[in-house]
Amino acid sequence: MTALPEALYTPAQVRELDRRAIEDQGIAGGVLMARAGRSTWRLIRQRYPQAKRVLVLCGGGNNGGDGYVIARLAAEAGCYVDLCPLQDPAALSGDAAIAAGQALERVDAVAWNPALVESADVVVDALLGTGLDRAVEGVLATWIHALNQGSAPVVAVDVPSGLSAETGEVLGAAVKATCTLTFIGLKQGLYTGDAAEQVGDRVFDDLQVPGVVYEGMTPSAWRVTSAALAQALPARPHNSHKGRFGHVLIIGGDHGMGGAVRLAGEGAARVGAGLVSVATQPGHVSAVQAARPELMTWGIASASDNRAELEALLRQANVIGLGPGLGQGQWGTSLYQAALNTECALVVDADGLNHLAAQPTERDDWVLTPHPGEAARLLATNVASIEADRFAAADALAKRYGGAVVLKGSGTIISDGQTRYVCTAGNPGMASGGMGDVLTGVIAGLRAQGLSPIDAARIGVQAHSEAADRAAAGGERGLLAGDVLAQLRGIVNP
Repeated sequence: MTALPEALYTPAQVRELDRRAIEDQGIAGGVLMARAGRSTWRLIRQRYPQAKRVLVLCGGGNNGGDGYVIARLAAEAGCYVDLCPLQDPAALSGDAAIAAGQALERVDAVAWNPALVESADVVVDALLGTGLDRAVEGVLATWIHALNQGSAPVVAVDVPSGLSAETGEVLGAAVKATCTLTFIGLKQGLYTGDAAEQVGDRVFDDLQVPGVVYEGMTPSAWRVTSAALAQALPARPHNSHKGRFGHVLIIGGDHGMGGAVRLAGEGAARVGAGLVSVATQPGHVSAVQAARPELMTWGIASASDNRAELEALLRQANVIGLGPGLGQGQWGTSLYQAALNTECALVVDADGLNHLAAQPTERDDWVLTPHPGEAARLLATNVASIEADRFAAADALAKRYGGAVVLKGSGTIISDGQTRYVCTAGNPGMASGGMGDVLTGVIAGLRAQGLSPIDAARIGVQAHSEAADRAAAGGERGLLAGDVLAQLRGIVNP
């Protein structure tokens, strides 16, 4: 096994890497299959040293071939092996047929029986590979259901069967693995959408493929890691002053939603913005100032009645966080339009996105942060379509509206239409009110300090998610946006 790389690839790209290794570098396909099988067996031995009974589920093709290698190695190690083929091994061809023949010299194939799952100490899922493009159904779906009902740990070979390695979507039914060992290139679908529920621990082995194989191939996406924070957020010079770190203006907080702007404003301040102003309904001013006096809070009864005050705020800011608690009434509409009429960089969320969906426009200097529902409105589609291919949705949003897009969710995707990033930090506790408001402020605060739209987006998402993970140390249920705010300062000072 090797360290997890940052580069992600589509299944088609990994197949091309496999082809290059075989045809250009002269590494026989059977050798790669043997290496994959040995790597998986080493992982099983490391993680489950007491396992005596191993259930190996083998499909057709090379993924099944990997499974046959594992079955043979398990038998040679003295384990009792239940080898359960999905299709007649005699129908296999190529390297998979050779691997099956070698395994069957030591292990008898057995017919599927759900009881096999209960008797196993560990299960190997080698049913389906990365080429799955249709819903799993019928007999295979029955197998997967029984496997997921069992208590034995499941090691998935390359990808949990039924999970799209392209999109991260469960196609009908998918194995819920304890860990997934993937080979040659990290598949992008293992990092977003449904994947977090299916893959378990992610483990990688490049199968000793030489680096030259990867030359000239641009990854489909990149994982955002903690290391990116240190690179993007160096220590400040001693002669720093607040004017060097930007001025963020948060616009929002219609009646009853003053908390949204307070959370966004503090998010911007906690990541280092030099100054933060808030424009909100007058009734919220005292509460925001009492909770966080560092925020300069202005009551704007209407864009027309308070025109001079609003124009002054817009002139002073170099980044506007637009949308938290903004509402879609006359007040919110007028402030939204006033912000769009400036040349100031924008971070747009919540009702700001709803206004944008109603009147689409394009800008290169903004960051849009939709959740799947907002993304669906922006693309005039439905949530199911967004979640079916989150990578394509993020790209479509960036190409339609410009700037950088943060498609929130499990495995948040950041895209500017050219480069994609995936954040795998974060936890289900973040599914609570106010989290998006904090993120708006975080990204705006980083943007104010000079980061580009795509860099502010990827670093902001990572910082926000890592802060949420620290805050969830005592439990995910009941995690509040304010708990995340309390952790941000430690995250952005790596």
